[in-house]
Amino acid sequence: MLPHATVCTLPKFAADLEALPNEKFICQKTLREEMGGIFGRFDQLVCFVSLGAVVRLVAPHLKDKETDPGVIVVDDAARYVVPMLSGHVGGANAWAERVARLLDATAVLTTASDAGGTLAVDILGRELGWQVEAPKINLTRVAAAVVNRERIAIVQETGSRNWWTRKTPLPANIELLDDLADVKPGYHQALLWITHRPVDASFWTQWPERLIVYRPPQGQDEDARPGDAAAKEATA
Repeated sequence: MLPHATVCTLPKFAADLEALPNEKFICQKTLREEMGGIFGRFDQLVCFVSLGAVVRLVAPHLKDKETDPGVIVVDDAARYVVPMLSGHVGGANAWAERVARLLDATAVLTTASDAGGTLAVDILGRELGWQVEAPKINLTRVAAAVVNRERIAIVQETGSRNWWTRKTPLPANIELLDDLADVKPGYHQALLWITHRPVDASFWTQWPERLIVYRPPQGQDEDARPGDAAAKEATA
């Protein structure tokens, strides 16, 4: 159940949904006319409509992946749950897996990192409260390096060690190191640095478009897990 979700529907379906405890939004116009307001109001849209129809409904309202809500499509038989928009930053992939569990359905994730079972560098540590520091071009270049199986160094000096949440091992092209001195420029094609240290401008220059810095909360326990209060708050 999703008790905090708002159910948006057309008047002809309203009576069928009366028993649900959720807040209701009954469209007074066509769904196409209402979509602008719906798109701007919610963080996630779970649509029980064909994927093609959803594409046409949301297309006029798209801005960018930093601000667009997650959009998820469920087929009429509730067998497949497809995150269509804002899979990573918007959280649609995670929500699609949650909805799929509720429906006993299959989540169909098409983003490269999920399909390949590797890191999503733009949201690494997000559920642990980590902040990402990097120009957008760095996120794009490093994400490509990860999915293309280039050699990646991760140096972790602080924060929880429970950032890898997949059931499979860390991919072989990603090397986890404890010391920045162990990174080999030229051998490693990109660097993910989990640290509280200041990063000098010259260091960014050494890793042009290939460096991402992650900032865990101060004092975060290395055993903190996603969802723990300790994951997002510094210990006293």
